[in-house]
Amino acid sequence: MNARILLVLVSCFLSVVTGVVLSRGTGGGGIMEKRARPLIGLSMDTLKEERWAADRDIFTARAAELGADVLVEAANSNDTRQLRDVESLITRKVDALVIIPHNGAAMARAVEMAHAEGIPVLSYDRLITGAEVDLYITFDNLKVGALQARFLAERLPPQGKMRIIRIYGAKTDNNALLFKQGQDEVLLPLIKAGRIEVVHEDWAVDWKPENAKKITNAAITKAGQNIDAILASNDGTAGGAIQALIEEGLAGKVLVTGQDADLAACQRIAHGTQTMTIYKPLHRIASQAAELAVKLAQRKPLVARSETDNGKILVPSVLLDIVAVTKDNLRDTVIKDSFRKEEDVFAK
Repeated sequence: MNARILLVLVSCFLSVVTGVVLSRGTGGGGIMEKRARPLIGLSMDTLKEERWAADRDIFTARAAELGADVLVEAANSNDTRQLRDVESLITRKVDALVIIPHNGAAMARAVEMAHAEGIPVLSYDRLITGAEVDLYITFDNLKVGALQARFLAERLPPQGKMRIIRIYGAKTDNNALLFKQGQDEVLLPLIKAGRIEVVHEDWAVDWKPENAKKITNAAITKAGQNIDAILASNDGTAGGAIQALIEEGLAGKVLVTGQDADLAACQRIAHGTQTMTIYKPLHRIASQAAELAVKLAQRKPLVARSETDNGKILVPSVLLDIVAVTKDNLRDTVIKDSFRKEEDVFAK
């Protein structure tokens, strides 16, 4: 749809005839008295990764600045628990629900439950599939994958081919599929031309570094130490892969991609064991998500400039841009933005 502007009216929550905001209520559908401070429910997949703790803190701080309160639940990467968390937030009568799904398909039920009570749902960073989600905010995930793959493509040897390991994310995360799709757009022509050989590939369950390490160990056992690069889809899996490389004496000799600009990843880049990461300005997505959530809670109209097919509808979407980070531009990106401190990144 390109740049066509979508006006998100959240029509299921507004009366077309009277313009009256309908109640979430207890099933009676009566008119709700306006709450002094909007209450937002934030259902998170996990807080075990550094990145998500930062998202939570920025989101809640921005919501508070806008005069809203936030209830946070984290599901420890468990679908059943996340559904229970959503039920709890609905019971506590939140005005809007923000979900970072562990499993995008499983959370379709959460959207249904929220809508049954008149609560709008914002899908945060990861897409909820198969449901009538009201709004989606994320980074351009196809571009993330394409930038990772292009980084390797630009470093192909003049002669011969590059032998790579591909480590994908969690199959339950729609973003992992998008990262792979973006990577494939760059890699498949080069694989077909014989310039790149994928010696091993696999999915890292739940994005866990230890699973990425097992994949890397299996790849080296299968193909030997003659590995040129590891296309890891995020920094956690990159860290797991690098641990395997350290044990093999290959750390710093193999190109390794990543994503999220985790502090540990930035330190690895500074010290030469990881080659690149993708910087996704968390302050921007978390702050903007909070702003959108508050407007949803207040039943205000919103504007989105993109849409994303989630298998059921074209979800109005806000897509944010990303930056590739290497040792050459660490100071001009994550440090300049105060996302990371120089003394932390370059600590010995």
